[in-house]
Amino acid sequence: MLDRRQVLAALGTTALASLVPSALFAAASIKPDDASVLLVIDVQNCFLPGGSLAVKEGEQVVPVINKMAKAFSNVVMTQDWHTPGHVSFASVHSGKKPFETIDLPYGKQVLWPDHCVQGTDGASLSKDLSIPQAELIIRKGFHKDVDSYSAFLEADGKTSTGLAGYLKARKIKRVFVAGLATDFCVAWTALDARKAGFEVYVVEDACRGIDTQGSLAKAWADMAKAGVKRIQSADIAVSA
Repeated sequence: MLDRRQVLAALGTTALASLVPSALFAAASIKPDDASVLLVIDVQNCFLPGGSLAVKEGEQVVPVINKMAKAFSNVVMTQDWHTPGHVSFASVHSGKKPFETIDLPYGKQVLWPDHCVQGTDGASLSKDLSIPQAELIIRKGFHKDVDSYSAFLEADGKTSTGLAGYLKARKIKRVFVAGLATDFCVAWTALDARKAGFEVYVVEDACRGIDTQGSLAKAWADMAKAGVKRIQSADIAVSA
């Protein structure tokens, strides 16, 4: 029989477990299978140091993503691919500055510095990405009058990129999201992936955020509410 100390110790462990977020107990060996895909979001020069919309520490995600990607047979990458004079650029709106907002027919729009213009070096994927098995690049934001954060839907919430159909045709069930920026394109992608019926994981240390006006905390809260799982790259089993 258990003595009193053993019972109390067991109760203490149970109580502790109830207080600690379940994400902390995620298996240290999530093994991506053929029904899993890694989505690498917008790791482009404009979002890296020296770029027109550089995300702080954005370059640090590249080696993490390269290592993690080795565990995946399915990898899809995205590129922001804006027209010159895109509606989301502050330069198009007289008297407006980057990070201010305006109202557009589809809702509130954050205005950005000109970035990821089609065919420019800033729109190119980082040369340091090393994911030879990536089978698809989704370009988004190429409609001049609609912004596009998510890899699945443009900002109007109805114009599809076709990614959900592609993944379902490939019998993908689990989506892992990494890249830039956590509070915009990563979060919108994760939320739309959930709406499309996928099990979704965001790999926190493989992302970096912009965090304007509390956007980062809000993004994590919205993702948690939607059932997105927050993990670290170390939770994914990668073969040596």
